[in-house]
Amino acid sequence: MKYIGLNKQIWSNNFKSVLLLILFPAVIYALVWIFVFLVQPDPEYRIVSSNQTFIRTIPWISMAILLWFTVAFFSHSKMIEKATGSAPLSRKENKRVYNLVENLCIGSGMSMPKINVIEDDSLNAFASGINTSTFTVSLSRGIINKLEDDELEAVIAHELTHIRNRDVRLLIVSIIFVGIFAFLTEALLRSVRFGGAGRGRKDGRVVIIVLLLAALGYLLSSLFRFAISRQREFMADAGSAMMTKNPLALASALEKVSVDPRIEAVQRRDVAQMFIENPQDQKSKPTSFSFSSLFMTHPPLEKRIAILRQF
Repeated sequence: MKYIGLNKQIWSNNFKSVLLLILFPAVIYALVWIFVFLVQPDPEYRIVSSNQTFIRTIPWISMAILLWFTVAFFSHSKMIEKATGSAPLSRKENKRVYNLVENLCIGSGMSMPKINVIEDDSLNAFASGINTSTFTVSLSRGIINKLEDDELEAVIAHELTHIRNRDVRLLIVSIIFVGIFAFLTEALLRSVRFGGAGRGRKDGRVVIIVLLLAALGYLLSSLFRFAISRQREFMADAGSAMMTKNPLALASALEKVSVDPRIEAVQRRDVAQMFIENPQDQKSKPTSFSFSSLFMTHPPLEKRIAILRQF
């Protein structure tokens, strides 16, 4: 694997994440234009009419997306806070963990986040929170007990990088975009199934077109969401390497995490995506490109470890 350097890795990951984030609203507007184009009655002036109609709908589409985002963003934030199954870890209970977190925060100029523990003997960790008052690093009991100090420090640095980069906000935004298409697809499937929107030939044609476009939007937005998640994991790995100056420690930690990352309390896929290794993913992940790899929230651990061992 060709060595590319930490700074170039970080720049590349940031660029890809921004590009993918821009593609979310672009897909929504593009699919609306395609729908308007397909239902135009006059083939001779179809493109001109489609453009005029589409321009008139832009403010309404934008307001609908903004309203959806406002409601969904805060509901998802509260859901993530409640669905983690973690509890506060007191300083008296584990000074080792607090000292590691404090030293990293001081060295990187960050505010001290809350520290939680997940009472599970498996090895995993995640960062959560959307602002300073809610930022939290949660560690499983297994990862605290089974990692050496330098390995645990590297894992904590990985999670602090997620906090510094506001990755939880980015995760929520991607989930909301996918949810828009998932809602439309499910609603239209129910409509077709129960015949509520298919009384006439024209109505049925419109419903089928919208259903196909919504399904396409759901597929594309899901792929964008997973791609963003994978890029942010690479970014957090690189951030940990820069913060600790010890990329091999994180590589060693990830090797230990790969043995037993499954947290039994984690049931929701959107919460599982937040962990340093997704506890719901299959144990064996493809190390090279395959179609199934496009639907993974995390890059293969083997690839992450190989990159870390370059530095």
